[in-house]
Amino acid sequence: MEASTPNSERRQFSIKLWPPSQNTRQTLVVRMTNNLATNSVFTQKYGCLSKEEAEENAKRIEDVAFATANQNYEKEPDGDGGSAVQLYAKECSKLLLEVLKRGPRSKADTTSESKSQETFFDISKGQRAFIEAEEAEELLRPLKKKGNSYTKICFSNRSFGLGAARVAEPILVSLKDQLEEVDLSDFIAGRPETEALEVMNIFSAALEGSALKSLNLSNNALGEKGVRAFGALLHSQACLEELYLMNDGISEEAARAVSELIPSTDKLRVLQFHNNMTGDEGALAISEVVKRSPLLEDFRCSSTRIGSEGGVALSKALETCTHLKKLDLRDNMFGVEGGLALSKALSKNSDLSEVYLSYLNLEDEGSIAIVNVLKETTPSLEVLEMAGNDITAEAAPMIAACIAAKQITKLNLAENELKDEGAIQISKALEDHSQLKEVDFSANLVRRAGARVLAQVVVQKPKFKLLNINGNFISDEGIDEIQDVFKKCPDMLGPLDENDPEGREDDEESGEGEGNEDELESKLKNLEVNQED
Repeated sequence: MEASTPNSERRQFSIKLWPPSQNTRQTLVVRMTNNLATNSVFTQKYGCLSKEEAEENAKRIEDVAFATANQNYEKEPDGDGGSAVQLYAKECSKLLLEVLKRGPRSKADTTSESKSQETFFDISKGQRAFIEAEEAEELLRPLKKKGNSYTKICFSNRSFGLGAARVAEPILVSLKDQLEEVDLSDFIAGRPETEALEVMNIFSAALEGSALKSLNLSNNALGEKGVRAFGALLHSQACLEELYLMNDGISEEAARAVSELIPSTDKLRVLQFHNNMTGDEGALAISEVVKRSPLLEDFRCSSTRIGSEGGVALSKALETCTHLKKLDLRDNMFGVEGGLALSKALSKNSDLSEVYLSYLNLEDEGSIAIVNVLKETTPSLEVLEMAGNDITAEAAPMIAACIAAKQITKLNLAENELKDEGAIQISKALEDHSQLKEVDFSANLVRRAGARVLAQVVVQKPKFKLLNINGNFISDEGIDEIQDVFKKCPDMLGPLDENDPEGREDDEESGEGEGNEDELESKLKNLEVNQED
């Protein structure tokens, strides 16, 4: 298939903690099975599960926890996976306790659950491997049972060869009238281009005419040839509500093919194009799809190499999407011009609750235009990410005013130049945010005063989970003060290993050295955040 070159990572990590290996996942399943089926304080009180029921529940728990954590990780693909690992462990523990307290199930319960599970057929949980005709015959056997109720199938993580595809073809033809969700992500990995294209043509023809609500073709390095190989399927869809084309090598030509081959998107609610080679010209084609999607609620076009021209076109298209709730445009090159165009589009999107605009080169001008609009038009905004946009303290009052008008749960302003002045103003704006869970203010030239005020504000929040102020210029005394603030809840403070207590950047120009930090804090801590224009 056509190779897709992933975007350069802006931050390098020596260790990736996510995803866990298959061996690690299986080990956890075994451990949870033992916890459910052997004698313990909990099983003495609530009862032991049979080995079979314990294993079934342990697998389900691990699957659900993995899916939840992986979804969290996909929102921050440039991270090391630490937060995903923590969430994975937490979800496993929570679900395990629920099963323990519920105790063994009766035969009636087990039969009922078994029937409900028959709507979803999934072969993605095993090892990532090739699948040929003989294995496909065995693996897909449940789909051949007469009267089955499968409405959702997932063939992800297994690479289909021609033989396996021909086995699947008549099965899919027999099921297509009842299928609602099809996941064919990462299902041709490692296959020669000729074979991969033929496999896609087989699947496309078999599913042509189905009335799918969700279609996932991600991680297949499609390129234009791959998109056109799925042409019959795409062109026949009139009810699609969700379409995923992430990491598919969607170039300018492939984007045009997508726009051409999907004639009906008037019911589309979710459209995701993360990590492609779209560029400005491709963005023009994607903009046409967006214009035809008035019900769009979740749009992701991050890491797609879109510059100012494409950013402006995409922004204008988003003006038609008045139901948008989640917008992710991270890691593109919109620049100030794209940011100004985006601010106009956001004035039409009053339902937004999550906005991800990191690494767009917005600078102060573009950032101020955006937050001013968000302040006035998005009453339900909960997540705001604007990291890596060259934002300085000059924009801090406007950002603070926007935040003060919302109930933010997650705020990411990392890798900007907000300094102590910005940190203190934004801290003031967060004082009444009872739902706040996470703040990232790392790499912002922040010193002792700003870091201390921020720590004192967030530590009081009842639902707060993590403050990241790594990579700043906090003195050793300041670090001690901050750690003391979090002494009762150390897990809420992120690592400080990249802090530079002797940082001197811009000291001479700003006059914000260690000597007058307390004076700066004194001047700013009583600052009133203006929520009016």
